[in-house]
Amino acid sequence: MGEILDAAYSRLKHWYTPLIIGILFIAFGVFLFSQPVGAYLGLAIFFAWTFLLSGIFEIFFSFSNRESINGWGWYLVSGIFSTVIGIYLLIYPGISAAVLPYVVGFTLMFRSVFALGLAFQHSSMGLGTSWGLILTAVLGLILSFMIISDPLFGAYSIVVMTAVTFIMVGINAAILAFDLKKLKNRVDGVRDSVKNFREGSDNL
Repeated sequence: MGEILDAAYSRLKHWYTPLIIGILFIAFGVFLFSQPVGAYLGLAIFFAWTFLLSGIFEIFFSFSNRESINGWGWYLVSGIFSTVIGIYLLIYPGISAAVLPYVVGFTLMFRSVFALGLAFQHSSMGLGTSWGLILTAVLGLILSFMIISDPLFGAYSIVVMTAVTFIMVGINAAILAFDLKKLKNRVDGVRDSVKNFREGSDNL
C-alpha cells in the first residue's frame, strides 16, 4: 500500500507544471491579440510551412495507398496543390502576408470541395451518406467565400482564431493542474493516515 502511494505521490509532486504551461499559452494568446500585425506576419510564415509539410505528407499518403484507395488521385492533387502553395509562400514571405487571406480562402474552398467529393464518393461506394463531412464542407465553403470577399476579415479572423486557440489550450492546462492538485491533496491525506496507523501499530 505504501509503495503504491509513494509512486502516486512522486507523479503528483509537480502538479503545477501544467499550470505554468497553461499560463504561458494564455499569455501568448493575449500577446497575439495585443500585437495583431506582428502575429499576422509570423502566422504567414507558419502557414507556409504548414501548407508545405501537409502537402508532402498527403502526396506520400496518396502514393502509399494508390492500390487500396479508389480516390487516391484526390489526395495526390490536394497534396500537390498544398505543396506548391507552401513553396510559393516561403519564397515570397512579403507577398505571402498580403495574399495569405486569399490563399487561406481558396485553400479552404478547395479542401471543402475535396471533402464534398469524398462524401459523394463514399456514398456511391455504399458506405452511407457522411452528413458530418458534408456539413463541415458546406460550412468551409461559406467561410471561404467570406474570407475571399473581405481580406481584412480574413486576416483578422486568422489571428483571432489562433489567439483563441492558445487561450483555450492554456485554460484547459490550468484546469488540469488544479485537478491534479486536488488529487495530490487526497493522496497526501491517505499517506498521513497510513503513517499515523503505522506509528500507532509500532507503539502497541
